[in-house]
Amino acid sequence: MASVAPPVFKPFTLTLIQLGSIGSDKAANLQHAREMIVKAAKGNLDKKPQVVVLPECFNSPYGFVHFPAYAENIGYTAGKEYDIQASVSESVKMLSSAAKEFGIWLIGGSIPERDAETNNIYNTCTVYSPTGALIASHRKVHLFDIDIPGKITFKESETLTGGTTTNYFDTEFARIGLGLCYDVRFPELAMIAARRGCHAIVYPGAFNLTTGPLHWELLQRARANDNQVFFSMCSPARDMTAGYHSWGHSMVVDPYARVLAEADENETILHVDIDPEPFHEARAGIPVTKQRRFDVYPDVSA
Repeated sequence: MASVAPPVFKPFTLTLIQLGSIGSDKAANLQHAREMIVKAAKGNLDKKPQVVVLPECFNSPYGFVHFPAYAENIGYTAGKEYDIQASVSESVKMLSSAAKEFGIWLIGGSIPERDAETNNIYNTCTVYSPTGALIASHRKVHLFDIDIPGKITFKESETLTGGTTTNYFDTEFARIGLGLCYDVRFPELAMIAARRGCHAIVYPGAFNLTTGPLHWELLQRARANDNQVFFSMCSPARDMTAGYHSWGHSMVVDPYARVLAEADENETILHVDIDPEPFHEARAGIPVTKQRRFDVYPDVSA
């Protein structure tokens, strides 16, 4: 279990940026992402976000052949203060600057990361506090290697290495777990996050037009229901001119597995109020968190 108690769960607004126009020009991708963060951070008349989320691979085209060319050295080590000014990652600097300017918690989707020591490439999510500090990261643990005959073949392991840690971060209003896309198919990761005190779990992701209709909503509702947490995935917008066609449909699900909000396939911004009441209500009424039989089966979070 987590060594530090989670913060008291308080209401907050979660904002998902379903980003479009992700092309081959990294500078243009970063500029557009920043413009959308600015738009999202300003909120609307009744919702100003505390947490803003970008989609998976927001700074590059999605494809294992692209990852090496767009990879950046981040050099973050958990538990150690990160020097933003000394960072050589242009994506990290943009995200940090935006988080600080608007005073938001920013889950920076993911970017291809090249480890300076091993030269391995990871699909990495970075998280920033309202001061602009890089305070957490998650390297995608489960690589997207699939082959559905006649529909889609994709093999991230051609160029990527899988991460080896589970991760979350604390805000003043919630503990939030992290994952990336294909990680959602492996319930253990969400179980571990929930049992370490996470109130919400956020996975930037990019399902496609084959797996999206089948499992995008199903898996999010399953992870929310299994663990009685809020669960959300943030997708890129669909671009039929790109090499990879994202499903879109960024979503937020509550601890009863009810869909609170869902985008269509187009570029958009979702503002969703997260109310702790269903979290407490679900756990009190259907107390599975207190009924597990670890004398019969192992606790994956131990």
